[in-house]
Amino acid sequence: MNAPDTTLPRERQQLILERLQRDGKVIAADLAQEFRVSEDSIRRDLRDLAAQGLCRRVYGGALLAVNIPPLGERHAERTELKRALARTALGLIGTGQILFIDAGSTNTVLAKMLPDHSDLTVVTNAPDVALAVLGRPGFDVIMLGGKLDPAIGGAIGSRTVRQAQDIRADLCFPGVCAIDPQRGLWTYDEEETVFKQAIIEASGETVAIATPDKLVASATHHTAPITGISHLVVASDTDAAVVARYRAAGVTVHM
Repeated sequence: MNAPDTTLPRERQQLILERLQRDGKVIAADLAQEFRVSEDSIRRDLRDLAAQGLCRRVYGGALLAVNIPPLGERHAERTELKRALARTALGLIGTGQILFIDAGSTNTVLAKMLPDHSDLTVVTNAPDVALAVLGRPGFDVIMLGGKLDPAIGGAIGSRTVRQAQDIRADLCFPGVCAIDPQRGLWTYDEEETVFKQAIIEASGETVAIATPDKLVASATHHTAPITGISHLVVASDTDAAVVARYRAAGVTVHM
């Protein structure tokens, strides 16, 4: 039998925080085995870290606390990278298609870069996306109604979901909070999760555009299995091993 760990709680919490920062999440049972302490001790550690705002406790463990900046700030972040990702995603869009474009700063960039005279119908819950194509030649715009969430930048809720379920689209672009090659797409907000699930279900194919931080982020609500993601657009310098895992899961990766 292994001797109990003699690491002090404060030292152990620092190690747990480092693990959270590296992996985005921790499992209490695994930590208890690694540090050779009881799960109750680990849960106390996680409570202390959560009280400091450093993690978010979930069943069986914890996730790294994420401070999501306001949408206006997100629009100003990594603009050139988002344009490069959007430019690659444009190659997946055909003339005459119906597109679901979810709220999100990268998706707003995509909407702005959609070519004129392509006979596209853009269905969106996001005013920023609608305004990016409204009045331009070759676009029909369908704005989904409902309660606007200022943090998300779009409408969510049962009314929005019902409207989305009445439409069939060729492609959908859900906003990506976090994605991994084992479980797929994750979201922070429960109502936003339901909306993303609705547009994925109503679309022929799903395209996830992921900035590098989304490939290592952890979110709380499972949104879609990896088999529900048809295409993944990532930066050209994404680690080859990471790309290989997505391709092994059946996702077409565009770099």
